[in-house]
Amino acid sequence: MAYRDSIYRLNNLIEFDDTYVGGKRAGKRGCGAEGKRHVLIAVETRTKGAGYVAMKAVETVSHKTVRSFLTYHLKPGQDVKTDAFHALNAVAEKYFHYKKVTPPEKASEWLPLVHIIIGNMKKFINGTFYGVSSGYLQEYLDEFCYRFNCRFWEPELPLRLLNACLTYDPVKIAEFP
Repeated sequence: MAYRDSIYRLNNLIEFDDTYVGGKRAGKRGCGAEGKRHVLIAVETRTKGAGYVAMKAVETVSHKTVRSFLTYHLKPGQDVKTDAFHALNAVAEKYFHYKKVTPPEKASEWLPLVHIIIGNMKKFINGTFYGVSSGYLQEYLDEFCYRFNCRFWEPELPLRLLNACLTYDPVKIAEFP
């Protein structure tokens, strides 16, 4: 699923943000909360809603991780909307960056599609899986993105996935002596 989605590059106007995924724990909330993983999310906007989506679980949201994510998932020179989180300033290096300082209660007005996707992703993970491990979080995100990106071809999903499996170059396992 991840291999098939890696072929696509997002274009048009992109909404880009980050979120945290993890279990409920007592203590600090939000940035720096223990036991949570950061996830970078980009959604292309189209006239009738969201286009393709891309997600990546990262250890921390930094200029380096943002730069790497954008290079891998976006076509150069795209328009990208973000909140004013300092690590997202790396967007301006290769893209047209539109940022706005937004309080949490107004974030869904500035970046509506990406916040809908974040909510859908969290509902998908919590409603489908039990005991999600942060070690495998990227695989759960890949499945969500694949399903979302293929939502208009739902009857063809099994055949498309089988085709992806047949064309994928498998990992070679070393033989033991």
